[in-house]
Amino acid sequence: MIFVDGVPFSTHSSSTSHSQGVEILFSLLENPILVSASTSFKANPEKKFSVSERSKWVYLFQREYVTVDPAFVDFVGTDEATTCVGVVIRNSRNGMTSVSHMDSPKIVEMGLSQMLSLLVDNSLETEFDVHLIGGFEEVSPQLNDGSIESENDEDLGGYSIPLCSKIVDTLCSREEKFHIRTTCVLGHNTKRDSDGNTYPIFNGFVVETATGTVIPASFDRSSRCPDEIVRRIRVSVSYEDSSWNGKLLETYETATDSFRISPCCWTRRQYHIALSLQHYSDSEILSICSTSPTAEGPDFVDDLRRKWNYIIEHPHWTETFPKRQPRIFTRSADGKWKRC
Repeated sequence: MIFVDGVPFSTHSSSTSHSQGVEILFSLLENPILVSASTSFKANPEKKFSVSERSKWVYLFQREYVTVDPAFVDFVGTDEATTCVGVVIRNSRNGMTSVSHMDSPKIVEMGLSQMLSLLVDNSLETEFDVHLIGGFEEVSPQLNDGSIESENDEDLGGYSIPLCSKIVDTLCSREEKFHIRTTCVLGHNTKRDSDGNTYPIFNGFVVETATGTVIPASFDRSSRCPDEIVRRIRVSVSYEDSSWNGKLLETYETATDSFRISPCCWTRRQYHIALSLQHYSDSEILSICSTSPTAEGPDFVDDLRRKWNYIIEHPHWTETFPKRQPRIFTRSADGKWKRC
């Protein structure tokens, strides 16, 4: 059930489930209270994270989700989103906060259940604050089926609208009480250049766990940790791993404030794809591997090349996960991550 400004939200529609999701979405985007909230969100200066940051934060990549306890974590966030959407769900009673970086309508239903699994307490009156940030009014390119990197399922053509509409439709159909606080998505997160090309205004955000405040944010390479390259590879190979169908990727353990990167395997096919893609030019890689080539950040191609280099240099996944054991990282006294 969705609430806006404390009032149950309804479009009074008899539409089909799919069209109802679109109708709910655009009604929310036009709601004056939420329009004002998006304007306020965009007025905040972007917080820039680097390894020198003294606070304790948890970073998540595409298709991942994390649930954090404010007793352990100061900030939780993500970036590098173009057609993806960041979802924040916070238990207003105890401050427990779950964040996901969703990339396909196919993971929304189970993904929201995963996010809520550690947020629901014993009270039947638990209420949740929800923020939706990301996605934009993109021009969809033609995707190459050989790509091992895509922000959305290839069947969806990279559009943000199906993802956003699926999220709000699923929230509306669940029994929990969701108070929508921010909908900085699609048109609210779109800017245009002089040639009419569209770009996201913001590609990332963080939640300040103590207050629930959500602000724009960006992370440099040093702060997208721990285990950056392996986690990027894990996102890519999950598309071919049936055990992850319909699910968000789990990496962070809430109770221990640690990362547990479960084993994932890359195949000979993915090794040969990496070899092949390395020979393309930067512009060709953007065209092949992105749902929004003109909107990607400056590190997009380099991050892909580093990921492919890792697969080429480590063709056998067991080198990365000896004896099929997870890679575990705990927080040191200075707040940085260290491998166990």
